[in-house]
Amino acid sequence: MSKKYLVTGGAGYVGSVVAAHLLEAGHEVTVLDDLSTGHREGIPAGARFIEGRIQSLADASGAGWLDSSYDAVLHFAAFSQVGESVTDPEKYWRNNVGGTMDLLAAMRTAGVGTLVFSSTAATYGEPTVTPITEAAATAPTSPYGASKLAVDHMISGEATAHGLAAVSLRYFNVAGAYGSSGERHDPESHLIPLVLQVAQGKRDAISVYGDDYPTPDGTCVRDYIHVADLAQAHLLALEKATAGEHLICNLGNGNGFSVREVIETVRKVTGHTVPEIAAPRRAGDPAVLVASARTAIDKLGWQPSRADLAGIVADAWKFAQYLEGTKES
Repeated sequence: MSKKYLVTGGAGYVGSVVAAHLLEAGHEVTVLDDLSTGHREGIPAGARFIEGRIQSLADASGAGWLDSSYDAVLHFAAFSQVGESVTDPEKYWRNNVGGTMDLLAAMRTAGVGTLVFSSTAATYGEPTVTPITEAAATAPTSPYGASKLAVDHMISGEATAHGLAAVSLRYFNVAGAYGSSGERHDPESHLIPLVLQVAQGKRDAISVYGDDYPTPDGTCVRDYIHVADLAQAHLLALEKATAGEHLICNLGNGNGFSVREVIETVRKVTGHTVPEIAAPRRAGDPAVLVASARTAIDKLGWQPSRADLAGIVADAWKFAQYLEGTKES
């Protein structure tokens, strides 16, 4: 049965892919985005687009954007640069926390009782046990992670007090691409697109921050999840959300790949030489970050189907080439 959804931040990387999956499933989609970090061309065809901020939902300028005709909200409208959050924490508290508070108030007013929230593994900080489960202690090491954790607490209170049906999905390393949606952060901080920039000749080399970690090849190990697998989890979360409950699920492949494995995979996929430079360890970089997705598997019926690193890199490479082609044309 077709339903109607509001996707906040739906012009961004993950939000646009989720919006595309919702449309492909036959649903009606409205994207709300201020385009501060999102891209108009990433909004999937068929979605209604409103250029605006989530804060506007709580004032006169956004009156009527959210009403009782919507079945649920999928919330991606957050700033997500860890480094920036350290130098400008107010920006993150104001938007990520204050904006979500405005969104929740607008949902109560409109009578929209279901929310799927884009949370993050940054809520865990530097975990002491791997793989990481939802029972792990939450100790974020940046205002970004702290802001997301604050929202998770806010949502739990909303579920208890007002019967909100909510699911928070805590992502680990999202990668790959889907159609015309892929990673194009500015500045870029994620490993796979950075290595691909070297293959494209946009960077001279990729820095490897530490090669003496207690891992098989000495470099950090991270859990990469394909953005399309991630999108599928959101659709399942909409189906499983239960009034008065706040379910939190980690999303990852459950397997990690090292920095050197990523670099070597990029070399094989692209056929390009990728020079690397040894650099000192970065403060706060754990040796291994790998998720346990058991809760998502058991509670949502989710199963990642694109766990192969070469496939993830190949999709990201296609998008990088597509993006370069659009700039040249």
